[in-house]
This record gives sequence, structure tokens and C-alpha cells, in this order.
Amino acid sequence: MKLTIQLFGIARDIAGHSVLTLIAPAGETAAGLLASLRATYPGLTELRSLAVAVNNEYAAADVALAEGDEIALIPPVAGG
Repeated sequence: MKLTIQLFGIARDIAGHSVLTLIAPAGETAAGLLASLRATYPGLTELRSLAVAVNNEYAAADVALAEGDEIALIPPVAGG
């Protein structure tokens, strides 16, 4: 299945893109997606945390993704 992922903050900087399109196996989970992205973009492994949002809601690691889902990678946010 074809997935479109929006990246924000440092995740966007590491990947060098604000949007990625990937082909994933049917039933891919949020955790599987993160593992694939970390393998492709090793800099993502250095982030303390990296949340996955699916259809505008934070997703647990075992959430199955579907083609057409709105997927976003949200890195930790610092501020003051």
C-alpha cells in the first residue's frame, strides 16, 4: 500500500523532506513504519521520542495503517 507521511520539525530536517511517500505491506503498523523510517534515515534513531499521528490522533505502536490515512511524524518539542 502507498502511504504519505508528513514530517515536522527536526524529523523533517533529518529526512530532508516535509512529505514522504512510501510503499508498505498491507497491515503495516505505526511501529513498523517507524522502524522502516529509522532504517532509511538513521538520524531519526537519535530522537528521544517520535510520535506517529494517524488521521489527526496520536497512534499506539500497534495501530494498523491503511492507504489513504493521514500520517504525521511529530518529534519532541522544546520551548520556553
